[in-house]
Amino acid sequence: MKRADGRPVLVTGGAGFIGCNIADRLAGEGEQVVVYDSLARPGVERNLAWLEQRHGAAITPVIADVRDDAAVDRAVAGAKAVFHMAAQVAVTTSFTDPRADFEVNALGTLNVLEAARRRSTPPPVIFASTNKVYGGLEDLDFPLIDGAYQPASEHLRANGIDESRPLDFHTPYGCSKGAADQYVLDYARSFGLPAAVLRMSCIYGQRQMGTEDQGWVAHFLISALEGQPITLYGDGHQVRDILDVQDAVDAYLAVWRQIGRVGGRAFNLGGGPDNAVSLRQILAFIGVHLGKSIVPDFAPWRAGDQRYFVADTGAARTALNLKARKPWRQGVADLARWLMEERAESAGPRLMTASAL
Repeated sequence: MKRADGRPVLVTGGAGFIGCNIADRLAGEGEQVVVYDSLARPGVERNLAWLEQRHGAAITPVIADVRDDAAVDRAVAGAKAVFHMAAQVAVTTSFTDPRADFEVNALGTLNVLEAARRRSTPPPVIFASTNKVYGGLEDLDFPLIDGAYQPASEHLRANGIDESRPLDFHTPYGCSKGAADQYVLDYARSFGLPAAVLRMSCIYGQRQMGTEDQGWVAHFLISALEGQPITLYGDGHQVRDILDVQDAVDAYLAVWRQIGRVGGRAFNLGGGPDNAVSLRQILAFIGVHLGKSIVPDFAPWRAGDQRYFVADTGAARTALNLKARKPWRQGVADLARWLMEERAESAGPRLMTASAL
């Protein structure tokens, strides 16, 4: 079904994990989609090929970097909406090269905002931020309860961290994404740009090519399937709320379609308390699900690693009328199935028996 407004939707970082799922949903709903990506992250070219195979001419790839102001301006010029997903995504990489981290995350976002502001009718800009903008939560007490860090506060345990939490940028990555987060909100305030921010917890799901540095749910599954060692940094009792990528896509599209009502706001986006799980609990579930014994190695805590982060997503659920989220056990099992099927397809008969697990 083609849309009456034939202008394309621009997805920066559109070959990445979340970006390609947004692009897939949009194209499936009849939108023309410009997938803007530098293809710098290993494996994402497979996501772009998948999009082109599924949707043909509905996908227009633009291989370019968000640090290229002129290329960004050309891409934004004809777009009716911009999902700004392009980013340097790993805390570890931000320590290795803080300048590149800043240029991609902060300057790249400024390029997108300026390109939108230059239009006579600016397109909505929906920005992918992170829960890292809230810092390490060092002022809160997180005792170890039943093998997982939990807030001492009963209110936080029941609801999670909400958007009233003061911002506290830690690590170069936290600073670059936090600066971008604030620029998006200020362009909405200062220039009337129709823009909003989603501060994401841990998103997982199909098309995720997880590594040790980013995308840890998929990384654990991939390592378990391939018999590779898994290292837990810290003690493994740290807790995150995880969210299936299709639930995240629902939220991104809801922000766009209700931008007149929710523009200028930042929302937490995560699995919430019902989908809060420790790293050790995820590994135990994966081991049972795959029928494998998983004994992780341990290494010192990483800088900026929160012992606990669970998002209070009440504001997003209410404002965006979001449906119930997929339970984490079902979602992780679905991702395991997809990873096995993908490996079977790429490797041929050698791995076909794994698809029955």
